[in-house]
Amino acid sequence: MNWVAWAIVTCEVLFWVVILAGFTARYVFRRNLLGLIFLALTPVLDIILLVISGVDLAQGATTTTAHALAAVYISVSIVFGKSMIAWADERFRYYITKQGTKPVKRYGMEHARHYFTGWIRHLLSFALGAAILYGLIVWIDDTARTAALSGILSIWSVVVGIDLLITLTYFIWPRQAKAKDAS
Repeated sequence: MNWVAWAIVTCEVLFWVVILAGFTARYVFRRNLLGLIFLALTPVLDIILLVISGVDLAQGATTTTAHALAAVYISVSIVFGKSMIAWADERFRYYITKQGTKPVKRYGMEHARHYFTGWIRHLLSFALGAAILYGLIVWIDDTARTAALSGILSIWSVVVGIDLLITLTYFIWPRQAKAKDAS
């Protein structure tokens, strides 16, 4: 695995470490400002990853799947970041600190609409990621060096399409509550 791939793995691990540190500071130690500082570090990780990938490519590296995944990671983090943190925050409060309300399980059309909102976010992250990937392809201007970027773009296009099909199935066959969840 090349160093850019390790940078992606490190940034992803650090993303969850700073989130957990932020929640721990906020809810366990009642240090709201410290918690906010930790949570504010999440976009810094995106910038670090962007710089690492950019420097590597500027030095003439041939793009790899790791470079393409850096663009995917950054776009997903930007579009889903706030909702991922809110999701984790709700669960941390309820399951770890025993505060707040139990996270809601969605069923029927409510679940379908919620999943559709998630698909819209997926589409937005795809658009942003595709713009980054396409920008890199144009910037490098060498199809031999950018094949990995084009390949990930093609795969991600298919994934967005499959996600849309899954989303539509929830409108056709709404998710039903299991007997134990209904009570």
